[in-house]
Amino acid sequence: MHLVSEDIEEYCFQHSDAGPEYLQALYRETHLKTLYPQMLSGPLQGRFLAWVSRMLRPRTILEVGTFTGYSALCLAEGLPPEGQLFSLEADPEFEEIAKRYWSQSPYADRMHWVLGNALETIPKLPVQNFDLIFLDADKENYPAYYTLLRDRLNPGGLWLADNVLWSGKVLNAAVQDKETQGLRRFAQRIAEDPQLETLMLPLRDGLMMARRKMTS
Repeated sequence: MHLVSEDIEEYCFQHSDAGPEYLQALYRETHLKTLYPQMLSGPLQGRFLAWVSRMLRPRTILEVGTFTGYSALCLAEGLPPEGQLFSLEADPEFEEIAKRYWSQSPYADRMHWVLGNALETIPKLPVQNFDLIFLDADKENYPAYYTLLRDRLNPGGLWLADNVLWSGKVLNAAVQDKETQGLRRFAQRIAEDPQLETLMLPLRDGLMMARRKMTS
């Protein structure tokens, strides 16, 4: 679902940085070779993720939901030389394409692919706390990710969650599928958390931003 018209999105994109060539090539290949290319963050949101990461300069990034690795590459643009990004994906099908494009970037040595159920792999990660978290995985489990990761976000750190508007279905009380219910519960818990400052944006399919306060 386009929350703004496709013409407006295209106009915005035409007046924005297109990003590195390897990122553009990954975008094209994802659309050519995968069944659900709409799962990709896309160039406009991708540039937004890159800008946020560049401004934050996170030493540790956690991405839950890799797909073909596009958003991970965008987030990696803000990593300092000693930084690390861990990207978690349950489907091994996408590992080859993601790693192939990661290897073309300047950040390859700082990016780590973690295969498996994220609820199981998160507790086993070598890094416990994160400066930046990007959640773009199974929507029904967003509340579970909140519970698991809330205290692992560093003070001053930023949490981004994709698809929180879910094509507008979160607004329709008659829609009660597990994904929509999970997104509603997640948004409510994030918004009511006294340790978080929140902002929900109608970017793409809805992007929740939550910053952990420096003091609690």
